[in-house]
Amino acid sequence: MALRRALSAAGRRWAQRLCSAARGDTIFAVSSGHGRCGVAVIRTSGPGSRGALQSLTGRPELPPPRILALRRIRDPATAEPLDRGLVVWFPGPRSFTGEDCAELHVHGGPAVVSGVLRALGRLPGLRPAEPGEFTRRAFRRGKLDLTAAEGLGDLIRAETEAQRRQALRQMEGELGRLYQRWSETLTQALAHLEAYIDFSEDDNVEEEVLSQVDATVRALEQEIGAHLRDGRRGELLRGGVRAVIAGPPNVGKSSLLNLLCQRPAAIVSPVAGTTRDVVEVALNVGGYPLVLSDTAGLRDATDPVEQEGVSRARDRLRQADLVLAVLDAAAVPTEPAGLGAALGSLLPPATPCILVLNKADLLRGGGGALRDACARGDPLPPATLLSCKTGEGLNHLLELLARQLARLCGDPLAGSPSLTQSRHSLHLGDCAAALARYGRERRRDLGLAAERLRLARRHLGRITGHVGAEDVLDIIFRDFCVGK
Repeated sequence: MALRRALSAAGRRWAQRLCSAARGDTIFAVSSGHGRCGVAVIRTSGPGSRGALQSLTGRPELPPPRILALRRIRDPATAEPLDRGLVVWFPGPRSFTGEDCAELHVHGGPAVVSGVLRALGRLPGLRPAEPGEFTRRAFRRGKLDLTAAEGLGDLIRAETEAQRRQALRQMEGELGRLYQRWSETLTQALAHLEAYIDFSEDDNVEEEVLSQVDATVRALEQEIGAHLRDGRRGELLRGGVRAVIAGPPNVGKSSLLNLLCQRPAAIVSPVAGTTRDVVEVALNVGGYPLVLSDTAGLRDATDPVEQEGVSRARDRLRQADLVLAVLDAAAVPTEPAGLGAALGSLLPPATPCILVLNKADLLRGGGGALRDACARGDPLPPATLLSCKTGEGLNHLLELLARQLARLCGDPLAGSPSLTQSRHSLHLGDCAAALARYGRERRRDLGLAAERLRLARRHLGRITGHVGAEDVLDIIFRDFCVGK
């Protein structure tokens, strides 16, 4: 019943949008973000943009397209001056949305912005934009595909250099062009296969055509498979690498979190078992996004609350992309084999890890044996001595972290563009499965084999929005801010 109500509500929303599009509504919004600022950009899109710009400037003539012009901006209803700012006219189709657009660059004080928005709202045919509606209109008019729209959203939300590079690359269409090339390859293979089915009995199509189709499908299946086996690099870079600080109680896990984020995010106490819940912070390390979690000390707890904390810590460990395993440098074996055994009791197998030997300030003689063990590497993961008390070893730890993040996320500018969304992975996986079934069907029934190629092509089209886009538009655009 709840699902039916949700689908019904979604249907009503789509009907309203289609009616709005049919009426030719003009939308407006602040596109430069909210809050007090030096300059605010207010954008309109739709057939009423020309009239809106003429009404607010009080001039029948428009400035030359795509050239800033200084104008006095007034309320058409009262003729009261609202501001003096720059205006730009973007006649369609040479605009972001493909429609007639206008921008008003006004002073960013709340009173000025709200006054201009009220004036626009009183004009006939204009209404406030919904979140992501400008980008939705650009998609509908073919100015960008869904992958580029997702890249734009990621670029707006990017917080690190690597995220910005990946999002910009996707927004500029590299990922969409890759999927479009695959789709065109499938279309050509399907056309040749159908020609063979329809005309081979008349000797108008050579037998070699079928072999060429088979080779094309096999090559494409391998290319898509390699694209899927990228270690989730694009998704990790987009959402942040989830790292967990883990270790026994009282080894300095919360102190390490506070040291890395340079603020008292977690409570620090000499009493073992202080941390009960998961404390999470987002960091930028070497240009890569890191979501770092401090967890309860791992031990056989007797207190029910601490038991829950340990259970949550182990859950986070199982989900982690990277673990910072913290041990007390003054209480661990100094030889690599002993260190490896102590570490193995904490971690899930095959989880990327950095070993942090904290409390290095308590070591006698500078901890030479431990330093040698850390430098030796195998069988240990990357390791470092650290003193959360003095900060000694922090720079080395940050270097190790940056290296691990670079390995997990990769270089966003190198090679083919990476998968960035789980829906891409889902549709590509279905596409690869359809191609694999083509090989099996091909030996039995060419008609069924052709249907597998059509299905594979539909899955590729759903990623870019060329096929069946309606059911994913709400999901993609709902997280855009208003004015984008």
